[in-house]
Amino acid sequence: MSTLMPGGRPETPGSAPHWIKSSLSFSNGNCVEVASLPGGGIGVRDSKDAEGPVLRFTPDEWRAFIGGARNGEFDGLSQI
Repeated sequence: MSTLMPGGRPETPGSAPHWIKSSLSFSNGNCVEVASLPGGGIGVRDSKDAEGPVLRFTPDEWRAFIGGARNGEFDGLSQI
């Protein structure tokens, strides 16, 4: 019997992503988790829904996002 990873891909032994969330996240459950995915992508998911959908990014897309966050490009979004 094979299990499926989010997105319907088969899970092979040792291929399950190791999901992490920020040490700054609080216990209120409003968190996201990230993981390196098999094949080199980066996954982002809602920590409250581990079996739910996963947003997938290429390494270049992820680096662009992290760079923008570090530069404060998204700081105004919390004001919406």
